[in-house]
Amino acid sequence: MIEILESGPFNTVQDLGRPGYRDIGVSASGAMDPLAVRIGNILLGNDENAAAIEVQTFPFSLRFERRVAFAVTGADGNPHLDGSERLAWCAYIAEPGQVLELKRPPRLARSYVTLGGGLDIPLVMGSRSTSLRGGFGGNAGRPLAKGDRIAVGENAEIAMMPATGLAVVEPAAALSDVFPAPVDGVLPIRALPAGEHDLFAGDGEAFWSQSWRISSRSDRTGYRLSGEPIQPTASIEMRSHGVVPGVIQVPPGGEPIVQMSDANTAGGYPKIAGVIECDLWRLGQAPIGARLSFVRSTHAEAREVEQAVARYVDDVKQTSLMVKRALKAMA
Repeated sequence: MIEILESGPFNTVQDLGRPGYRDIGVSASGAMDPLAVRIGNILLGNDENAAAIEVQTFPFSLRFERRVAFAVTGADGNPHLDGSERLAWCAYIAEPGQVLELKRPPRLARSYVTLGGGLDIPLVMGSRSTSLRGGFGGNAGRPLAKGDRIAVGENAEIAMMPATGLAVVEPAAALSDVFPAPVDGVLPIRALPAGEHDLFAGDGEAFWSQSWRISSRSDRTGYRLSGEPIQPTASIEMRSHGVVPGVIQVPPGGEPIVQMSDANTAGGYPKIAGVIECDLWRLGQAPIGARLSFVRSTHAEAREVEQAVARYVDDVKQTSLMVKRALKAMA
């Protein structure tokens, strides 16, 4: 069991999402940085889809009520255990009564707390993710609040873990050859032209050539972007159509909206582009006010990035298995 000591609004329980229900109007939800959740769970010997805590408003703190393995991944700030700094992207053991505190990270938007055995929360439509709009899943369908107590699943591997466990190089560094760093503070995000791209003619090129700022009106449903408005060559009326995370729509005001983890299931705004899936975690870590630009990509490049991420995840898995086998042999 863990107890929440301090939490701002919109910190929630998330796993990798709730796919398969968009036809009945249920968004997938899930972590804004799914790669961070996967790696944190692998470090602890969990299933990659085990539920974690997504922290996007700081400070945040919790108390462990029993011996628990944990890892903090995602953002670039280091956690503190009983006031002592610990590394992010590293597995640790917490003893009963110890307090984990997360402070606001210097650059990125979200941290993830994964726990050995995962959060013991009921499945709703195959997922433990919180749907804030639907009011279900996660912690009774609402954000975490001071005083909440959440059960943690059993983790048989905790006895084999050292006090300071396995650490990994974070994805941004390990995959720097496939994830370009920001240039002059502008984060490059790869995208593919979408169905209505050609309706924007010259303004379509303006979409790719300018930098955009993430507006304060952004949330887990969508990022609203501020910049020089773009308009289709003629006003059009479209029927609502299905949308998924990564789809970039352009409302009448001309400033794009990027659908995110709690993406609407349908919408009628024209689609100018779609972010490639493997770049969505980078977008999910971009804070309000960050600047970004869209880089025209190809299906082949998207596939190459996907394969690079798969190799990284597999390497973490194999390393974790080797360490556990060595510890078991020493026991």
